[in-house]
Amino acid sequence: MSLRDRLSEDLKQAMKAKDQLRMDVIRMIKAAILNKEIELKKDLDDAEMSRVMTALVKQRREAVEQYQKAKREDLAGKELKEIAIIEGYLPKALSPEEITQVVELVIRETGAATMKDMGNVMKAVMARLAGQTVDGKQISDLVRAKLK
Repeated sequence: MSLRDRLSEDLKQAMKAKDQLRMDVIRMIKAAILNKEIELKKDLDDAEMSRVMTALVKQRREAVEQYQKAKREDLAGKELKEIAIIEGYLPKALSPEEITQVVELVIRETGAATMKDMGNVMKAVMARLAGQTVDGKQISDLVRAKLK
């Protein structure tokens, strides 16, 4: 079953169960995917849809930080629930050890030694991890630590 079909089926189930939060989140995901398809003028495949959802998760994480700074735990909690629902549609995230292995392999392959090589390393690592659920900031911090 494609991701698009899964979203439609889950939306129907949420409607039957009267699960308002799940309905809202799935509708938000479908709207974001549709907007991206309009922007690119083509249908998205599952990997591209995953990238859109990863961006939604990132937005939610930033919102959680802001709400926690403002002492609005109620709103932060709602965002965390939304993150959990969105992540249910994303492929399993790589472990920190797996990400470290990829970064080290790319550094060896590219012969990177200094911070000047960081751009090339990041580009190669992100290309290798395309379609995976990864946090670019986490990878950037790891590459920076390895190239010092």
